[in-house]
Amino acid sequence: MDSPEISQAMDALRRRLVPGARTILGITGAPGSGKSTFAAWIQQQFGPATAVVVPMDGFHLGNAIIDGTPLRQRKGAIDTFDAGGYLSLLRRLARRDEPAVYAPEFRRTLDEPVAASIAVPAEIPLVITEGNYLLAEQEPWKEVRAQLDEVWFVDTPQELRLRRLAARHASFGMDQAAAEAWAAGPDENNARLIQATRPAADRIIPWS
Repeated sequence: MDSPEISQAMDALRRRLVPGARTILGITGAPGSGKSTFAAWIQQQFGPATAVVVPMDGFHLGNAIIDGTPLRQRKGAIDTFDAGGYLSLLRRLARRDEPAVYAPEFRRTLDEPVAASIAVPAEIPLVITEGNYLLAEQEPWKEVRAQLDEVWFVDTPQELRLRRLAARHASFGMDQAAAEAWAAGPDENNARLIQATRPAADRIIPWS
């Protein structure tokens, strides 16, 4: 987990945290880049009394909404998320004027988001949110970026990403051929959009 880029980023993040204030850090990158693993590692460095991870994936549209529509075959694309709901949550987290804010979490075993699964008490100074589209230019995603103090882009070799994605899909019931096809198809379509946002990141984090 150690590299000059990560060490510098973590040192700067520690300096940013000040008593009585909250920092919202965004972690983005293409599917399979390791965003969730990296976000969890950052939280571990600070501890649960200081940092909470709130993934964007909790705002997947539910299967009741997308089943039977063309969105089903594009699940994970930018228009298959409740961007407005995610933006509202980030604004509440930034205001820090409630005793606790409860965020949804995507459960891969259910293939569904579950409401109010993550508690963010007001005293938590660091919120880490990770997701694909944190730097997207279209509305309302552009407003999402405005709620984030910094965004770090996790940069991972394409071959490794594709292997991870195929393995993930297979672990949740897809046969190997279908898993590889989804990774190379819908996932890579999304990856191209996300890679185009890379120059807007505050930091590039090499990750493997």
